[in-house]
Amino acid sequence: MLRLLDLRGAPAGALADLPRPDLGGEGPVEQVRAILAEVRAKGDAAVRGFTERFDGVRLENLRVPDEELQAALGRLPGALRAALEEARDAIWAFHAHRAPQPPPFERGGITVRHLEIPVERAGVYAPGGRARYPSSVLMTAIPAKVAGVGSVACAIPPGPEGRLPDEQLGAAALAGVDDVYAMGGAQAIAALAYGTESVRKVDVICGPGNKWVSIAQREVRGVVGVPAAFAGPSEVVVVADESVPADWAAIDVVVQAEHGPDGLAWLITWSEETARRVSDAVGRLVAASPRRADTEPTLRGGGYAVVVDGPEQAMAVANAIAPEHLELLTENAEGLLALVRNAGAVFLGPYAPASVGDYLAGPSHVLPTFSTARFASVLGVEDFVRRVHAIALDRRAMERVAHHVAAIASAEGLPAHAESTLMRVEEPTWSAP
Repeated sequence: MLRLLDLRGAPAGALADLPRPDLGGEGPVEQVRAILAEVRAKGDAAVRGFTERFDGVRLENLRVPDEELQAALGRLPGALRAALEEARDAIWAFHAHRAPQPPPFERGGITVRHLEIPVERAGVYAPGGRARYPSSVLMTAIPAKVAGVGSVACAIPPGPEGRLPDEQLGAAALAGVDDVYAMGGAQAIAALAYGTESVRKVDVICGPGNKWVSIAQREVRGVVGVPAAFAGPSEVVVVADESVPADWAAIDVVVQAEHGPDGLAWLITWSEETARRVSDAVGRLVAASPRRADTEPTLRGGGYAVVVDGPEQAMAVANAIAPEHLELLTENAEGLLALVRNAGAVFLGPYAPASVGDYLAGPSHVLPTFSTARFASVLGVEDFVRRVHAIALDRRAMERVAHHVAAIASAEGLPAHAESTLMRVEEPTWSAP
């Protein structure tokens, strides 16, 4: 089930040629751009047209009535509602647990204060279609609410007959979402970014999705704020040794693969026997999985069992992949943590599977994929605020720095910059007309 990749003895340069997911090159990008342009030009009509074309449903209204959110919450089974409430509380508590703003910086009479100002409106995307993801509603909307965003809009792809799942509507009610829209795909990202007759535009867009959704978010960056991470098809790298049961490592490979195609699911080990046992276990688990039709394509395209020389090379391979989820199922997981350079989230030891992070550890499960963990981070409160500096000087401070400012400004050929400080401490050198 997992293709064997033997990297023992391979030079460090070989890691640059590791197999990666293929998102289709420029083809999907051009198709997404066409969808964005049509929604921008035609508004609701384009969104409804693409919804009928891609989701097979015809919608009259995109916005879900507010009362339907509370009604859906009331219809949830008790155990699920309790679990979602526990997840909500954990996510809220984690994101509220932030370091306080630093005190004002003062130097020579110059005072700089740090301000964090939330955006006015955020758009969050919760995937649908292949599965229902109430967790994604919580993991995107709650950090925005903690940040102090005034209005949060959530886009969810409609199911049969144009309805949204109770699970996601109930989660939206628990998270305090202000507007829920029945729309998915690139057309939903376009509606949130540009606005339509019934969708008020937002300032920031975030949320996981398939390659079409993730490409669309990348394309509207600049029109709205979009986190640097490419939150696309799911990925996991499991580093395992002989200390972990093979079925535990195998199910953690399968967990992310069951999201569907275009993802990545790797086992890395320095034991041939572990590679064989885990790969066999993956085959058994997939054969029995209710989501076999979704899991098998991911493993065919992106499932590998990688054999390496030892722990150091295992971590070098993991860092080269820069996976969304990195699991360290080894005896010395804490020791390997020091070698992590590129990962969206790290899960330490046999009792910390990525699925706990997906639901209620606290941090958002919206993580960088497609190697963007090299420079991007998990979704958080920081993605919904602007950092602003408030700068103040007294006269003594101005007298101290005026000629320094003027010297640099003059060197850059900007006389007004120089004069703006000099006129505050001496006679103006420019004459009034």
